[in-house]
Amino acid sequence: MLPIIYLPPEQYKGHVIPIRYTTETYYDVVTSRTDIGFGVSMQLCRFPSPVTHTPEEYDFPDSLYQDHWENAEAYGVLIDGKLAAAIEIWPEEWSKRLRITELWVSDELQKQGYGHALMEKAKSIARDRDCRAIILETQSCNTNAIGFYLHEGFTLIGFDLCCYSNRDAERKEVRIELGYFLK
Repeated sequence: MLPIIYLPPEQYKGHVIPIRYTTETYYDVVTSRTDIGFGVSMQLCRFPSPVTHTPEEYDFPDSLYQDHWENAEAYGVLIDGKLAAAIEIWPEEWSKRLRITELWVSDELQKQGYGHALMEKAKSIARDRDCRAIILETQSCNTNAIGFYLHEGFTLIGFDLCCYSNRDAERKEVRIELGYFLK
């Protein structure tokens, strides 16, 4: 396995992470209000035809060291000097949590343990810094990523019905938050 190295911000700030995926499934997030509170359902459903998401469809594609992630750190794997996998973490100090802001593994390195190794790097850093949890977000239609995170020990901790647009639920692209508890 190729080594995971620190990616210095002076060299990698603004480096676009080419996250793209095709999915046939999504979690349909439905909320309801009842006499005694609220109900939430997240049911796995199938799209009529495969849906592909690419960086080009977004106004602000994922990139490393974005200004709003002050004190972020990125680690990655290089092949012939080119980034082939990366994870970016950001310390949410006020809550003693570590947020994973980016995780990407190129097609050529997928299914070889690099995603797991990058997650282990984040878990090790979180333990060293005495964090109580690791958190991240993904979309309800990125079911492959959700499956990977669940396999890594993460669990659902929340969702946001209007993070990306006011039509996220209708578009089947709801932001979901996952967490890994260290303590």
